[in-house]
Order: sequence, then structure tokens, then C-alpha cells
Amino acid sequence: MELRSLRYFIAVLEAGSLSRAAGALYVAQPALTAQIKKLEVELGTQLFERSHVGVTPTAAGLQLYQDARRLLSDASAMRERLQRAPDGPEGSVTVAVPFLLASLLLGPVLARLKQSHPRIRVFVIDDLSLMVRKAMVERRADIGLLVDTEYVNGLDVKPFAREAMFVCGHDADGKVAAMTVQPAGRKAAKGKAAAVQRPELPFARAAGLPLVLQSRRFSIRAQVERTAADLGLELNIVHEHDSARVIRSLYLAGAGFTFSPACAMGDASPGGKQWLVARVVQPDLARTYFLATPSAREPDPATQAVMDVLVDETRRMIASGRWEAEFLFGKRRTPATPGTAARP
Repeated sequence: MELRSLRYFIAVLEAGSLSRAAGALYVAQPALTAQIKKLEVELGTQLFERSHVGVTPTAAGLQLYQDARRLLSDASAMRERLQRAPDGPEGSVTVAVPFLLASLLLGPVLARLKQSHPRIRVFVIDDLSLMVRKAMVERRADIGLLVDTEYVNGLDVKPFAREAMFVCGHDADGKVAAMTVQPAGRKAAKGKAAAVQRPELPFARAAGLPLVLQSRRFSIRAQVERTAADLGLELNIVHEHDSARVIRSLYLAGAGFTFSPACAMGDASPGGKQWLVARVVQPDLARTYFLATPSAREPDPATQAVMDVLVDETRRMIASGRWEAEFLFGKRRTPATPGTAARP
């Protein structure tokens, strides 16, 4: 039995005539008559008494009229509900990401989410790594990327990606380039494009350069100072500013060199022989990002969708070579304990 047959039946009953119903439905009367006869055969009962003045419903016809109207109404309501149903998850999700990484990663992530999950609203906290961690601890964010922090009470923390650190600056006379060594050949990590062969500069050499650095509130400065202290070295800091724009302006003006993570390499230097970009080695300076979510609850569908896109876009970006990093998400590791938390 088709819904169309029921609509035709209702039209005939309400018009009281096959010819008038055919005109209202814009169908040929023989075709309409055939549909009514087919319906009577399917139901095994006569629905109309026919006469020269029109048609009159039988008792079965009157019962079907009531049932058919209810059925068609339910079908219409069902169609409207399905048409109004969200196309995938719906809701608001807040993502907290260190500001240097946010400038590289979040554009592709948000653009893709707009296409694939238009009913998810994403709010972004891009700040210092310390503030990203604070936002997660205070439950102001649903997803966070923490820097060198593999354990936080109340958070589910998983390795996400690891990137190298570089020294960048204007090397007009080539003296710093002369201190670098060419790598023997670094193999690309599994799942990423061939590694860019950049020159390498020992940390001890980098520490003696005129440095343009952020204050100690920044994780990069803290990491550089810890490494210098471990090696018993003094840093030659000539400019200290919290503004990333001021730092960039200073080293672009040739006022000094700075340490930059791989995620910021797109803004590190304008290129050219006079501009140095060298990987920091002895020891290898690197940052590890951890994907954090509240451990007290399972991610809702919207949060899970955002997390899936974040992970997939990161994988693509690393595989394409756009981000010089190693993708870690999903790799097995030894679980961290509260006593082995990394320094923030």
C-alpha cells in the first residue's frame, strides 16, 4: 500500500466524485479509478458505493478515511522532524591551544569543521601554554593541547605531537652559519614527509648569540633557561619582551636571534642566504604536545567530532611536511604517574 493511494482515496471521498477528484489531483480519471480499484483489492473490501451522481463511502471506506488521515499526518510530521534534524552533532566546544601552534593548526581545523559539522560552534582560547593548562584545569575548555605536560590531575592526557626547536635570525656576515654543521641525514618520522635538511647548531653556540627572548612566563624561555642551567651556560639576552610581534620585529631588524618552535617556522624569517634557521642540537631541543580532555566524563558527540578533526588535520599537516613534527597520537607509551609530571 502506497501513501499516494491513500491520498487519492481521501481526495475521492471528500470530493464525492471520481471526476471532480481527478480534476483536483491533476490526474486522468481512468488512472484514478485504477488506483482506487487496486486499493480495494489490496484491502480485500469495497470502499465506495458507485452511482450516476458520484460515490459514497462504505463503512469500511469511512474507517479507512479516519485511519488514512492519521497515517498521512504522522508521515508528514515524521518528514518534518527528519528535515529539521541536525546534520551530525550539535553544540558548543571550547578548544585551548598555545598561541604559536594555534596560528598554524586551527585555521584548517575550523574550516573543515564548518563544512563537515556546521552545527558545532567552536570557541578558541589561544594563549600561553601555562594559561592553556589553567583553562583545562578550571574546566573552561573541553579540549586542550598542553606543552611538555604529560600528567595533570583530573585530565586525560595523551601524547599528540613533538616538534624541534630552531634558532632564527639575520646572519648578515655568515659568522653564525659557519658555526653550524650539516646533518648526516635525519630520517623522516613514520607518517610524515621527508625531513627538511636544515643546518644544526649546538645549544652552547646558540646560548652565546645575542638573543631576543620572551620573559620567563613563556614556556620557550623556561625551556631554554633550564637547558642552559643543565649545561652550566649563561644566556646572552639583549632584548626581552612578552609580545610575539615585538620579538619578531626585533630579530627581523637584525637585533638578535631567537628560539622558535617548528610550528612557527612559517613566520620565522623571510628567507634568503642572510637569514639563518638552524635546528638546535646537543642536546636536541624539542617540545612535546599532549592532547588533554577532562577525565571525569566521556566527550559528548560534538567534542568528539572536534577532537577527531583536530587529530586528522594534524596528521595530514605533518605528513605533508607543512609542520616539521612527529605525530604521536595513538602511539603506545608508558603511563605517567603523578610523581613523574613534566615541568610546565
